[in-house]
Parts: sequence; C-alpha cells; structure tokens
Amino acid sequence: MRVVTRADFDGVVCAVLLYEAEKVTEPVKWAEPNEMQKGMVDVRNGDIIANLPYNEKCSLWFDHHYSNQISRHFRGAFNIAPSAARVVFEYYANVFKRDYSELTTETDKIDSADLSLDEVLHPEKYSYVLLSMTISGFDKTDEPYWNRLVDLLREHDIKIVLEDPEVKKRCKETVKRNIIYNTLLKEHTQLKEHVSVTDFRHFDKAPSGNRFMVYSLFPESVVNVKIRYDNDDRQTLVVSVGHSIFNRKCNVNVGQMLSKFEGGGHRGAGACSFHVSKTDDYLPKIIDILLKNE
Repeated sequence: MRVVTRADFDGVVCAVLLYEAEKVTEPVKWAEPNEMQKGMVDVRNGDIIANLPYNEKCSLWFDHHYSNQISRHFRGAFNIAPSAARVVFEYYANVFKRDYSELTTETDKIDSADLSLDEVLHPEKYSYVLLSMTISGFDKTDEPYWNRLVDLLREHDIKIVLEDPEVKKRCKETVKRNIIYNTLLKEHTQLKEHVSVTDFRHFDKAPSGNRFMVYSLFPESVVNVKIRYDNDDRQTLVVSVGHSIFNRKCNVNVGQMLSKFEGGGHRGAGACSFHVSKTDDYLPKIIDILLKNE
C-alpha cells in the first residue's frame, strides 16, 4: 500500500494524515496531475490516491478539485473543500491519535489562497505559509525533502519542524528567492486589460517563488496566466491560471475551462500542459476566455 499524491503543501499534509490513519509502509509515490491524466503513473492495486485525479486501480481516493469529479462508485471521499487534506481529515475524524486540526486548517488557508496581503508580502512572519513555499513539484530531486516533511509533520508541531536544519535552510533560501522572483515577475508580466500574463518561456528553467505575489504586484488584474516550459527539450508547455486573491472579480471557472485544454483544477486555480505544437491554438483561446470573463 502506497500513498500517491502531488508535491505541494496539501499533498504533503494528505500523506501525513493517511500514514497516521492507514497501515502505509511504503514511501510516498509523488506525481503531478497531468501525469495522472495522461496515464504516466504506475498506480498499483491497494494504492491510496489523494489530491490527484482518480485511477481505477486505486483502493481509496480523496480529492477536492472541481475538474476531477467522477460519477462512478469509489471508496474514499470527494468534496469541493478548501483542501484535499480537509477531505481526508474529515473522513478519518475519529482515528487520529495526534491533533491535526491546526495543520489541516492552515492547509485549507494555503490551498484555497485565503491569505492576507501581509501573509503574501511577508511570509517569513507566518510559519505555515513560509513552510508551504519551500515545497515545489518542479524538481523531482527534492523527493527526500518532501518525505522528510511528511515524517516531521506526523510527529512534531510547527515550531519544532521549523527548527529542523534542512527546513530552516530551505526557509531562508525561500525568502531570498522571493526577492528575486518579485523582480522577475515585474520584468516578464504584461497586463492585458484585467488579465496579467507572466511569460517565463525565455528561461531554460522557469523561476519559482511566491505564487501569490503577482496578485499584489498587479492589483488591477483579476486573473493571472503563467506560461513556462515543462522540460529541457522545450516540447511541453505548462499554462497555470489563477484568480487574484485580492481582486476577486474573475467569473471564469478555471478548472472547467482548462479541462478543455488537457488540464484541470479548481474554480479559482488550475493548470494544463500540452505539446508546443498546440500553443498557437490553445493559448489565445485561454486568454480570450479570461478577457471575456463570463
């Protein structure tokens, strides 16, 4: 039995809860949503999938993404909730020996982007927010760190977790990286009416940083589109779309929209990935839908 989940804070916390609730003995299988959608993940009988699209081989499935809803019967739980961790937490409400209510509540805030301007601009003042920013699914070589966080959060409160040498190091690096990311966002983002478009295709490796920062830099926008290449051969394009968390006037259901372009997600945020040959077809259509804002 394995936990199969994605490498973001919600996925890490799902793994924490599932390790405590079920007799999981194998390491986490980390995967991205597009890998699941395209059948690239070796799902085994007995696996528990969380925070990812459903696969018929799994024994349990937990999710909260609008675009991942299914009509068939399955074991587990699906709800349109602030986080997948919330779905897992409520499913196993009377099982946990430790109190994970604070961890789950903070995951709700982070995954649903229910953050204040100060939390976005100064994450170093907010323990869970900063910790969440040390996790990025872009680099598979970070798997030992993701696994380390699962182990730490299973047994310790946030103060002790932040004192771990590797966590402390990555938190410091995150603060420095966010300063650089702020500059790069300003240089590579254009405003098209109420849509901000961040184009990182110029980079061999797309910059990473505070995913909420763009909303503070372009307060007149209601939605952001970020474009980057997924790999070194530059044959796969990734388009991420997110409603502004400070100017909540975007009417487009992002997950539903991106499901038409080989992706998916929530009402307020999602992503799609596709071969570069489809860029001239897909990208203008996505931006046009957002400009119409219907």
